[in-house]
Amino acid sequence: MDYSNIFTSMQAEVTLIAVIVLLFLYDLIAGERGRRRFSAVACGLLALQVAVNVVPGTPGEVFGGMFQYVPMHSIVKSVLTVGTLIVFLQADAWLRRGDTAHKQGEFYILTLSTLLGMYLMVGAGNFLLFFIGMELASVPMACLVAFDKYKRYSAEAGAKYILCALFASGLMLYGISFFYGTTGTLYFDDMAARITGSPLQIMAMVFFFAGLGFKISLVPFHLWTADTYQGAPTTVTSYLSVVSKGSAAFVLMTVLMKVFGPMIGQWQTLLYAVTVLSITVANLFAIRQKDLKRFLAFSSISQAGYIMLAVIGGSAFGMTSLVFYVLVYMAANLAVFGVVSTVEQHSGGKVGIEDYNGLYRTNPKLAVMMTLALFSLAGIPPFAGFFSKFFVFAAAFKGGFHLLVFIALVNTVVSLYYYLLVVKAMYITPSDAPIAAFRSDRGTRISLVCCLAGVLLLGVVSAVYDGINLYAYGL
Repeated sequence: MDYSNIFTSMQAEVTLIAVIVLLFLYDLIAGERGRRRFSAVACGLLALQVAVNVVPGTPGEVFGGMFQYVPMHSIVKSVLTVGTLIVFLQADAWLRRGDTAHKQGEFYILTLSTLLGMYLMVGAGNFLLFFIGMELASVPMACLVAFDKYKRYSAEAGAKYILCALFASGLMLYGISFFYGTTGTLYFDDMAARITGSPLQIMAMVFFFAGLGFKISLVPFHLWTADTYQGAPTTVTSYLSVVSKGSAAFVLMTVLMKVFGPMIGQWQTLLYAVTVLSITVANLFAIRQKDLKRFLAFSSISQAGYIMLAVIGGSAFGMTSLVFYVLVYMAANLAVFGVVSTVEQHSGGKVGIEDYNGLYRTNPKLAVMMTLALFSLAGIPPFAGFFSKFFVFAAAFKGGFHLLVFIALVNTVVSLYYYLLVVKAMYITPSDAPIAAFRSDRGTRISLVCCLAGVLLLGVVSAVYDGINLYAYGL
C-alpha cells in the first residue's frame, strides 16, 4: 500500500486525528493550571490544522476507492473546521464553570470526533464508509447534547436526539441494503451505472434521504430539532445547527448527483415537496416561539429548506451556491448563538425573547451584533445573507423551478417578520429590568469579530465565491 498516497488524499483526516490525540494526551498530563489554557491549546491546534489543509491538493483515492479526494473537499472541510474553531472560542467561558471545568477534555475530543466523522462522510466513495462516518458524527453528538447531564432538559434532549438518530440510521441502512441487493455493489461510481429507477430503488432512495433529512432537520424529519436545541448547552446547539447541517447538506448533494443521477426526476420531486414544507412550516412555527433557542431551531429548519434550493438543480452552480450559503449561514448563525450564549451565562440563564427587551440600552454592541446577524439570516442587503440567498435562488431558477423560487421568496418576507421581532425587543420594547451591562470574555469577542467580518465581507469580496466556484466542477 502506498502510504504517501494515503497522507495526500487523507491529509485533513490524518492531521485531525493528530489533533485529537494531542488533546487527549494534554488532558491526561495537564494539571489544574494547564487546564486553564485548554481552550488556547485546542484553538491553536485546530487553527494550525486549518492552515495546513486549506490549500486544495491533487485528486486521489485510497482503500480501493472507498475514500476519494477532490479539491472541493478541502474547501468544505476547511469551512466545517473554521465553524468548529469559532464554537471552541465561544465555549471557553462556559467550560470554565464549576460543573464543566473538569470536562473540558471530553468536550473538545467529542466535538472533534464528530468532525472526523463528517470528514469521512464528505470523502466517502462507498456507502459502507459513508455510514461509518455518519455514525461517528452522530453518536458523540448525542453525548454533547446531554453534556449538562444533571439538567433535566439536557438529558431529555440527549435521549430524544439519540433515539431519533437511531431510527434515521436504521432507515438509511435499510435503504442502502436495497441498493446493494439491486446493484451488487456499494461503491458510488459502480452503483451509478446500475441504477434503473425501479420501485425498490425508489423506496431505497427515500429511506436514504430520510436518514440525511434527519441530519439536516428537514420537514418531516425535524421533530427532534426544537427540543434538542432547547435542551442542549447553547454552544453545542450552535455547533449542531451549523457544522453538522452543513456537512450533511454537501454530502446529500454529492450522492444525489454522483449516484442517483439516473433517478433525477424522482429525487427532484421529493426535494420539491420537502423544500416547500421545510421553509413554510418552519417559518409559521418560528413566529409562535417565545424561547430564543426554539426560535433559532425553527429558523435553522427554514434555512435548511433554502439550502435545498441549491441541491434541487443538481448542477455545479448549485454546488457552489450550497457551499457559499453554508459559509455565510455559519458566520451569521454562530454570531447569533454567540450572543445568546454570552447573555445566558451573564444573566442567570435568560433565553426568552422577552428577556432581550431593552438590551440595546445596557449592551449596545451585542445588540448591534445580533441585529446584523439576523439581517443576514433574513437576506437583507448589503449583508452576506442577501448574496447567498440570491445564488441559491438563481441555482433553483436555472434548474427550471420557477414556482419553487417564488414560494421561497414569499417565505423570505415571513422570515423577515419574525427576525424583526427579536430586533424590536432589543431596541423598541421597554423593560423595567433589562439585562445588566456586562463584558464578554475574550474568546467570545474574537469569535464575534470573525463572524461580523463574515457577515459584512463575504458577500462583497467576490474572491470567496470565485474560489469556491473554481473547484465545484471537479466533483
